Amino acid sequence: MKVCIRIVKNEQGGYTAICASLPGCVSTGQTPEDAREKLNVAIRGYLAAVSNCCPDEILQEVAEVS
Repeated sequence: MKVCIRIVKNEQGGYTAICASLPGCVSTGQTPEDAREKLNVAIRGYLAAVSNCCPDEILQEVAEVS
């Protein structure tokens, strides 16, 4: 699974990694790599948690809006 993440440098030091497509998936670290690794753990935990409450099969489609 591929998700878009954003890593930003904090004014107080360190970095914050955010996955906007998964609400609440945020992590911090001293380096961008550290923040990314911690976010990977958060994403895996998020997906494990929601897989327990979501249907096994999810239909996905693209809709055109005019």
